[in-house]
Amino acid sequence: MTFFYEREKMYDVAYKTVILPHKFFADFVVFDSVILEVKAKNAIANEDMAQTINYLKCSDCGVGLILNFGKAKLDIKRVLF
Repeated sequence: MTFFYEREKMYDVAYKTVILPHKFFADFVVFDSVILEVKAKNAIANEDMAQTINYLKCSDCGVGLILNFGKAKLDIKRVLF
């Protein structure tokens, strides 16, 4: 089985009609529709949620997944936009 994904996909950041010099880099984009952010922390923070929402706004993706490997058990958060 083959999975289509891109690693460190770059997104331009637009404000109104201007493309800002800052870029966003999503950890993984799977099937051109899911942003996958990988973390290794004690817990998923609000900043991680905000980061994923920003990536969703810049992309054509509607779903984001935050995977946190920092605990004994995998922690997964789904973010919809």
